[in-house]
Amino acid sequence: MQDQLHALGSALESLGSGSLAVVTGAGISQASGIPTFRGSDPEAVWRQSDVTLATVDYFRRDPVGQWQWYLKRFEAVARAKPNPAHSALVDLEDWHTGRGGSYCLVTQNIDTLHEEAGSSRMIKIHGTSDRVRCSKVGCPFGSPRGSLASTDVGFEDFVASPSKQTLPTCPECSSILRAHVLFFDEYYGEHQDYRFPEAEEVAQSADVMIFVGTSFSVGITDIFLRAGILKRIPIFSIDPGAHRSSPWPDLQILPSPAEELLPELCNRLRAQKQATPAADSHP
Repeated sequence: MQDQLHALGSALESLGSGSLAVVTGAGISQASGIPTFRGSDPEAVWRQSDVTLATVDYFRRDPVGQWQWYLKRFEAVARAKPNPAHSALVDLEDWHTGRGGSYCLVTQNIDTLHEEAGSSRMIKIHGTSDRVRCSKVGCPFGSPRGSLASTDVGFEDFVASPSKQTLPTCPECSSILRAHVLFFDEYYGEHQDYRFPEAEEVAQSADVMIFVGTSFSVGITDIFLRAGILKRIPIFSIDPGAHRSSPWPDLQILPSPAEELLPELCNRLRAQKQATPAADSHP
């Protein structure tokens, strides 16, 4: 692992003021107590549930059942706290932007741990658990631009007595509210909050890419990976469950927990910065 960590550190040092893209998946939040989706952990979401639960089709057929499922997940997400990997990415953002570099974190996660840790240059490509939206497209609180803070919506009656009659409704048009997340049978362009055009620009402009805790099973990771391979830039994947070999020869795998490796990386970068004489210093 030390060799791969050295390679990552060297790539970042050589990056200078270039563009750094970080793409995170569910694996980064596992140490915070949030199960992954397709990981090897026994509580991985798609080991326990059918993926059709996270579809528009299922919402239309059984909004009560879908909201019961999402609220159970959101409850666990709300209890979680950022772990050292989230904090280290804040340090990495500060370190790189402090050198005049461009930085963007694109997260597949709907939890709020990155922003709680302090990440600021971020795109939540799959939506967020702390907002909901109207299910009626074109409504001021629905796609393609609107949403509501979850704290402004009361789920108490629904939790006490789950039914269509107790489901929260839109304050504008009285349609049923839905989770503000990207469903499997939707497209990235469904809502402007997903910021898909910006994410594509980040992928195209990146000079170094770091993937953290992702299984590369969704479209956005494929977009980034293909862009990185085409440009022949350094690409790293931090994932303790990954094999050292990869079907993508250009992808350098660091099979270590992100909550251990990322803080160590930041410590090395800081130490290197302190050891490097200032440009105007004299011998």
